[in-house]
Amino acid sequence: MEVYKKIRAYIEESGYNQFAIAQKAGISKITFKAMMNGKKTIYADDLKAVCLALNVSPELFVEVN
Repeated sequence: MEVYKKIRAYIEESGYNQFAIAQKAGISKITFKAMMNGKKTIYADDLKAVCLALNVSPELFVEVN
């Protein structure tokens, strides 16, 4: 599963509001929406900011072998 789909599913399952997470991560609502729809690449800095906003490890969304 793609990273953005994992993040989106986690946000939905946890009952968070996508735009609240975007704001907490310092990402514009439009950019975050594009990321969560797979229309914009999620770079390492973006992933770090989102994980800090969610208070989770990036390994939750990215497989590390």
